[in-house]
Order: sequence, then structure tokens, then C-alpha cells
Amino acid sequence: EEGSGTVHLDQQSVGRLSRMDALQGQALAKAGKERAELQLRQIEAALARIDNDDFGDCMECGEPINPKRLEIDPTVLYCIECAR
Repeated sequence: EEGSGTVHLDQQSVGRLSRMDALQGQALAKAGKERAELQLRQIEAALARIDNDDFGDCMECGEPINPKRLEIDPTVLYCIECAR
């Protein structure tokens, strides 16, 4: 979160490439934070599906999702057929 804050640079002592590098670092930090937040929401949704006895069922067709697929990523929502 610290790296995604506003970039403040002294325009007189820092060159254009340093400013660009700082802005790129800021964008990377923001993207990383967004990915982590998305993953947390997906995990919370999977836990809710466990509580509702819906975990492991395809959200599209209702068929069971292959356990090996869930082992790789327990947050998947669709069976392999519906995910295509």
C-alpha cells in the first residue's frame, strides 16, 4: 500500500527517467494490491459456498467440479466444460 501512494518528486533534482520509474513502481504496487484484494474476495466467496453446501458445484450447470481442478484452485466457479 505504501508504494501505491502519490509520487512526490523534486522536479529540479530528479530526471524524467526517475519520475517515470517512480510512476511505474506506483502502478505496479497498485496492480499488486488490486490482485491481492480480488484473491481475498474469491477466497471469501469459496468459504461462503462451503457454508452453503454449494462448494464444488458448477455455477453454470450445477454439475460437480472435478476435485483435481478444485485442488489446483479452490476458488473456481465452473466445471471445465462451462469454463470454455
